[in-house]
Amino acid sequence: QVQLVESGGGLVQAGDSLRLSCAASGRAFSTYDMGWFRQAPGKEREFVAGIRWSGSSTYYKDSVKGRFTISRDNAKNTVYLQLNSLKPEDTAVYYCAASGRLGAYYERSDYYNYWGQGTQVTVST
Repeated sequence: QVQLVESGGGLVQAGDSLRLSCAASGRAFSTYDMGWFRQAPGKEREFVAGIRWSGSSTYYKDSVKGRFTISRDNAKNTVYLQLNSLKPEDTAVYYCAASGRLGAYYERSDYYNYWGQGTQVTVST
């Protein structure tokens, strides 16, 4: 069982930066692939970024490549999402997720076993 708690969201202006954190409970964190998803009002939840359990590989939605960076610190049981050059269209609730499954289906929400409660990111013009 893994519990995930996101933090770091807020209200910022276009062009600003934020760093989201996702703290995980449990001793097996270092064995889980991790992902970040987001859901804007009236839209379906979408994949944003993923990272292999070892941190050796990362994956991104095309529209955030070069602006967002996912990383993890297994010693701290935490995964991060650095958001730079934020745009109004990045406004959403951001969720982190953990996968204990075999495979590398980072973009699929059903690849993940555990989800956090989300943190709101609002980007104003």
